[in-house]
Amino acid sequence: MDETLILLKSLLEGTYGVAIGLKDVQKGREIGKHWENRILQVCDDMFFYEQVENYNEPFITALRDYDDLQDLSDYDFKSDGFTAPFDDDNKRKLAYRFRTIAQKYEQGLHNIIDEGMIKLWDDLYSLTDKYADGWLSSARTLLDDISNRNKSLTNQLETENTADSSSAKCQNINVLVTSGSLIPSLVKCLLFRLDGLIAHENVYSSWEVGKLQCFKWIKEQFSGAEARFCVIGDGPEECGAAEIMRWPFVKIDLHPSGSGHRFPGLTLKMLGYYMDAVYGGSESEKSEGE
Repeated sequence: MDETLILLKSLLEGTYGVAIGLKDVQKGREIGKHWENRILQVCDDMFFYEQVENYNEPFITALRDYDDLQDLSDYDFKSDGFTAPFDDDNKRKLAYRFRTIAQKYEQGLHNIIDEGMIKLWDDLYSLTDKYADGWLSSARTLLDDISNRNKSLTNQLETENTADSSSAKCQNINVLVTSGSLIPSLVKCLLFRLDGLIAHENVYSSWEVGKLQCFKWIKEQFSGAEARFCVIGDGPEECGAAEIMRWPFVKIDLHPSGSGHRFPGLTLKMLGYYMDAVYGGSESEKSEGE
């Protein structure tokens, strides 16, 4: 996530400015620090992070079986006694928190923060995107193109008046696998305007389980003879895991003259070439998970 979609780590460390050249590296670090502070503020103020920091789970529904679906509208999260040990009772209380976090994610930040904070957030996003030469907006555009292709396929099927119900189910889905812990990663999705393109149940934290295990879960989630997958990332772990899964891997590289792709530049058409190289056939004719 951080070095593929939002550049947070390379901003904080100054590596983006160094890689690009002709950039004020210190300004990049300051931008990254502003994001870091904003992320931690939202985590602590709205997403129970001080309480759940030591209980990372690989995905937000991991404790669903412990949730008795109690009405939480008047629930007092500050005094319910949630603490160690991590027994069934505390797993239930953590499941309550995860359910509330998922609901807030679905609502979006515009519905849970005030207009002043939204203005600061919008200004920081615009400043970052300008500094990064459109990296944030172009990465988001790619995810949007992937999602919107579902609408194009639906319109095409309606125009052709096809009776093939299996084709009508064809869709593209964005799935995020990040080495960061789960709750800050969900907050990053919100702050970097990715929540409308990546559902909360499709955000995976490989912090403790590794990316290969996450990929295996994703394959199980989207199992089917026609399901196809493509991994986009910058690191050796996801590259190795993709190789084991026999999924195409698209490398993201900060350097303009590097061996991989970068934003702006990577397009849905380019992803199709990688998909076809592994799976064969026309990418537009088959369903895929991304």
